[in-house]
Amino acid sequence: MEVGIDSFAAATLLDNGTGTTLSGAEAIAQLLERIERADQVGLDVFGVGEHHRPEYLDSATAVILAAAAARTERIRLTSAVTVLSAADPVRVFQQFATLDLISRGRAEMVVGRGSSIEAFPLFGFDLDDYDALFTEKLDLLLTIRGQEQVQWKGKFRPALHGEGIYPRPMQQSLPIWLGVGGTPQSFARAGMLGLPLMVAIIGGDTHRFRPLVDLYREAGRRAGYTPDQLPVGLHSLGYVAETTQQAKDEFFPGYAHTFTSRAKERGGLPVTRGQFDAQAGPLGALLVGNPEEVAAKIQRHSEALGGITRVTFQMDVATLPHTKLLEAIDLLGTRVAPLLRG
Repeated sequence: MEVGIDSFAAATLLDNGTGTTLSGAEAIAQLLERIERADQVGLDVFGVGEHHRPEYLDSATAVILAAAAARTERIRLTSAVTVLSAADPVRVFQQFATLDLISRGRAEMVVGRGSSIEAFPLFGFDLDDYDALFTEKLDLLLTIRGQEQVQWKGKFRPALHGEGIYPRPMQQSLPIWLGVGGTPQSFARAGMLGLPLMVAIIGGDTHRFRPLVDLYREAGRRAGYTPDQLPVGLHSLGYVAETTQQAKDEFFPGYAHTFTSRAKERGGLPVTRGQFDAQAGPLGALLVGNPEEVAAKIQRHSEALGGITRVTFQMDVATLPHTKLLEAIDLLGTRVAPLLRG
């Protein structure tokens, strides 16, 4: 199993309940150091998200990943996710093909519709076209991946009449994963297209997603793909420390701060410690604990979902100090990953 990290390039740290805002330059420098550390300790993949909000610095994902590519040697570099609905697939492909050349064949992308909607008005798209935009743009992106000169026509973008799309990546076929939440149609679409599936499970009981993963695999089988062509990855909120109590105590304040803020935006209630502890329990989605317990929980999640090939930890949602994140990266590389690969 591949083990990695996803980051949203948070600009704020929370230490013992006190918020400390970094300069953008300092926050980016720390993120690059964490990616470099992940490479050094043998993690398999590092993903950077895409947001257009003041608390995040990841609106130009490929630029951050290109900087990381120059400082790393082995780790794969991916988006997590690219909000394809509000982007131009031509430019997205060009950016990640360039990243692939810089990294000498280590680039990937995870594309999705996006759970945050701020990109749509920013780039002049109508939320009423939410699904139609993604369907069309995914079709164009996959066409560009497979063809150097592209003949294509759609509704939301000017047609292409055989123009060449350059540069081409170092990899023969640039890996494109489909990032999904809980919509059955998204799981089925990934299967029909034979795309690797990255399932974002940030709450609830992970095993409840099994019917959706089965839907993906069945759609892929009917489309003629073999099981090894349909890998499933799991994106979860998580954090590891030397003891489970330490991990929970360190992760909870920032986690509660982030999700309470989001709940207020949507008219919800504050997050309680009881809710958090339940999510960090045996069946809950949070991967928070000591290395051995977290590895065992990931194995249970894999069995419950019928087998996963990749798991990525989203740790900076809790706005932890940089030093704590580095320590967690060390534990993931030296103690969690070996247990999952053994």
